[in-house]
Amino acid sequence: MPTIVTHAAVPLCLGLGLGTRVIPPRLLFTGIALSMLPDIDVLAFKFGIAYGNIFGHRGFTHSLLFAVIVPLLCVLIGRRWFQTGLLRCWLFLTVSMTSHTLLDAITRGGKGVAWLWPWSDGRFLAPWQVIKAAPFALSRYNTPYGHQVIVSELLWVWLPGVALMGILWWRRR
Repeated sequence: MPTIVTHAAVPLCLGLGLGTRVIPPRLLFTGIALSMLPDIDVLAFKFGIAYGNIFGHRGFTHSLLFAVIVPLLCVLIGRRWFQTGLLRCWLFLTVSMTSHTLLDAITRGGKGVAWLWPWSDGRFLAPWQVIKAAPFALSRYNTPYGHQVIVSELLWVWLPGVALMGILWWRRR
């Protein structure tokens, strides 16, 4: 999986590129939070739930169903808070949350993502995995492998994200 901070890259770059008229700050903040939310499932390790279990890491919280329903609930509950159209809110939040599972699917290592849960318990990976898997322990980031992970994320996530942000910002001007 990419680092939790890198999961924020997609909504952050997209939101900043589109600007505050399209993506107000509260919506951007919520998109960033939802882009990180699927990794709440790492808490399952604390309860002895196995990685491959549907309630384990990259299980149901990484499904497309979860990525559609959670943003819908956010929009219904916080419709006045976002101060923009409901469809725009839902689309931005859904893209933000879905980006998490897509980034996990292009990460080397792991058992894949439970995209099709509850219809299938299968785990899926993209045909190419280009991002190095982030270590769970913070202490491992200050190692040669940790440095490789950071460079990998900069190259495959942040660089394209900043480029997209620049293009969107330029088109807006």
